Amino acid sequence: MSSAESRTTKAAAIAQHGGRVLPSVEVVHYNAELRDAEGFIGDRASNRAFRAILEDWRERLRAIGDDPLGECPSDEISKKKLDKVLAEGAPEAAGIIHGAIEDFAKELATVTGRLLRLKGWRDVERIVVGGGLRASRVGELAVGRASVLLKASGHPVELRPIHHHPDEAGLVGALHLVPSWVLGGYDAVLAVDIGGSNIRCGVVEARVKRARDLSAAAVTLSDLWRHADEKPSPTRGEAVARLVAMLEGLVKRARKGGVKVAPFVGVACPGVIEDDGSIDRGGQNLPGNWESSRFHLPSEIVQALPTIDGHAAHVVMHNDAVVQGLSEIPFATDVGRWGVLTIGTGLGNAAFANRATEARDGEEDAAPATDGEPVSA
Repeated sequence: MSSAESRTTKAAAIAQHGGRVLPSVEVVHYNAELRDAEGFIGDRASNRAFRAILEDWRERLRAIGDDPLGECPSDEISKKKLDKVLAEGAPEAAGIIHGAIEDFAKELATVTGRLLRLKGWRDVERIVVGGGLRASRVGELAVGRASVLLKASGHPVELRPIHHHPDEAGLVGALHLVPSWVLGGYDAVLAVDIGGSNIRCGVVEARVKRARDLSAAAVTLSDLWRHADEKPSPTRGEAVARLVAMLEGLVKRARKGGVKVAPFVGVACPGVIEDDGSIDRGGQNLPGNWESSRFHLPSEIVQALPTIDGHAAHVVMHNDAVVQGLSEIPFATDVGRWGVLTIGTGLGNAAFANRATEARDGEEDAAPATDGEPVSA
């Protein structure tokens, strides 16, 4: 047996890693990596891009006078502070933020327009936007303005903020990775959302008695580790050990609170996730080399956490944008095709087709994006 086969056996899952056909939807397309002459187009609509735009506006004002936002660097101003200045600040300070919102919305609309030209995004009717920037009024206004710009340019698609708080959407979506029968006799599952700045783990209660479509699902316990703040940067092994420790702590807390946790861990991870649970590409912002052929995160978790309350643990991993988008399933039943954009360290993306309302597409449409060729600006 090869090492790849061995590790897959050790991390045997009840559903396929990176699965295309899920209980309620098909993952038609994800992780599109469109480029232009300047690099990845998605980088123009990331949280980092918004901060750069904000800084550009401030530099223009500093060239002829005072900066209404003071001396704090743009990348250190909290979203809460930006929202407060926007609502209550001096007119010029609020004006800078409005200018940044407008410019960022144009970039977001441009990137979205490029995605809508891809085969896998054809006929998408709605796009929900998650990620860190969305968790602010500034982000919501940028999404709303981008939606207006897209419609004004002839794209019949709506952009709207994702329903769940973006800190929780990437955890709630894990419920939709698992067959419904797994939840029989259990209250919740464990979920992991791995990002370029932090790792978040949570206990997600399904609450099927309140709503069978999982629209009432909620994160009831969570833990967060900001690995980007660690000095020196943690190794891959240290990151996995911290992740497992958080899961173990959550299981204990859930048990103490009378919550029955299923022996299932849903993992949302950046990049293209192969059906054996390896990461093909896209994990460059994570601590250490997560794309190595010698590294297999599902197996690492199972080996460190072999049982949950006496039952063999199962791990299923998928792309982080896909999982965040899955949290929207109960609220997207009125459309046939829809997508998700996650504005964070980068711009995550995924497109879905509701299985109840649309026939399945061919295998080639369901695969992760391979669109790496340049496109015109």
